[in-house]
Amino acid sequence: MADKTLDDLFYETLKDIYYAERKILKTLPKMARAAQSEKLKAAFQQHKDETEGQIERLQQVFEIIGKRPRAKTCAAIDGIVEEGEEIMEEFKGSPAHDAGLLASAQAVEHYEISRYGTLRAWAKQLGYAEAVKLLDATLAEESKTDDALTKLAETAVNSAAQKKAA
Repeated sequence: MADKTLDDLFYETLKDIYYAERKILKTLPKMARAAQSEKLKAAFQQHKDETEGQIERLQQVFEIIGKRPRAKTCAAIDGIVEEGEEIMEEFKGSPAHDAGLLASAQAVEHYEISRYGTLRAWAKQLGYAEAVKLLDATLAEESKTDDALTKLAETAVNSAAQKKAA
């Protein structure tokens, strides 16, 4: 075990986020269908399209490091997705439904931002300049999505949930 390197850790974490992105890609259409707000539906659809590109970038990173794209089960993303599914079920039809969905989506974004930031730093340390560019592009997208979701929560979704509940 002592012979594990940063390269090994990079590869294992890359497999983790690859699994996460593929899981998210399958979950986003369900979240879009469940959303009551048209703006939230559109945000989920846009992120689905971005996620497809992010998966392609990850495949390029695997190629850069000379490894075949492989996914490793990510318990963290499985848990976050499961929480989102519980919200969809427990709050279905309620005024707070979209606020809960949006919060679940942001939990996903925060996980992704954490992973991509780490992978980017490690790629830089390991001298994978092309991987740094690819990971940086995805990190920027994830941050932009998180900002857009925050804005949507603050300008529409949260107040709509509160007004309907009153």
